[in-house]
Amino acid sequence: MVLVLEGGLKALITGISGFVGSHLAEYLLAATDWQVAGTVFGPYGSIAGLSDRIQLYPAELSRLDVMTFILDQAKPDAIFHLAAQPLVSASRYDPWGTLETNIRVQLNVLEGVAQVCPDCRVLVVGSSEEYGLVSAEDLPIDEDTPLRPLSAYALSKVTQDLMGLQYYLTHRLHVVRVRPFNHIGPRQRVGFVASDFASQIAAAELGLQPPTMQVGNLAARRDFCDVRDVVRAYVMLITHGEPGVVYNVGSGTSHAIQDLLDALLRMSRVPIEVRIDPKRMRPSEVPEVICDSTRIHGQTGWQPTIPIEQSLHDILEYWRQEQVAAAK
Repeated sequence: MVLVLEGGLKALITGISGFVGSHLAEYLLAATDWQVAGTVFGPYGSIAGLSDRIQLYPAELSRLDVMTFILDQAKPDAIFHLAAQPLVSASRYDPWGTLETNIRVQLNVLEGVAQVCPDCRVLVVGSSEEYGLVSAEDLPIDEDTPLRPLSAYALSKVTQDLMGLQYYLTHRLHVVRVRPFNHIGPRQRVGFVASDFASQIAAAELGLQPPTMQVGNLAARRDFCDVRDVVRAYVMLITHGEPGVVYNVGSGTSHAIQDLLDALLRMSRVPIEVRIDPKRMRPSEVPEVICDSTRIHGQTGWQPTIPIEQSLHDILEYWRQEQVAAAK
């Protein structure tokens, strides 16, 4: 079923070959009549099979002239800005690298839009990490919860978020801001909890590593959504979201990291020994995070549909295929 949205727009996805970008491209091609273009930095990866259906711009976006050239060529109606350094852990070791990358690239996107296509819609993607140090009294977390970032990554996302607001206020750009909570699914790289677990299980099943797993804090509770639900939210927001407004995207339910691990271990084809790795512990750990997504639901009707069990099954199957390919 093709969902025709606003007469067949043209979308530009920065970071289209990444985890979220590739799922968003697939969704737009399958569920809408939109044309799809995207920027790629490095290998095509997950979108290699889509290259005959999308317009690709191999580019590094740290220069404004590169961004304005792409916008002039692509002439998008809507931009999903996903290109970023996405790892909290990496930001601890290279805080300036994360800040520089995430802030500079988005500045070029918004400045480019202001110069080349000021009527274009832009989705600015922040993160639930912006809320940072929340307490039980803050739960569930709505968009008015104070921002108390705990990492350079979170700080970069606060800056991106407020930069989107600034360009809406000063340039009247059609910028919609989103703060997604944890999202998981097939093709997510290691460095994220569910993929870390699944990749180790898949490797152990093939005998590529001993049947042991290194884990961090298993007591923390987080709000998880499937990436395929998240990209639906992004499309709904870029078409029906209110410019200048920020929207949380999450399930409204928390799951302990232990629960994710136990579910994946039940799917394992071999017994796995679990070991705590102190290096995987965050220096500042928030006990629980729960999203209040009342605003997006009221504005668009969006709600998640994919159960976490399905997400975990699909992640493990993805990593089984990846480990088999790596072993050849």
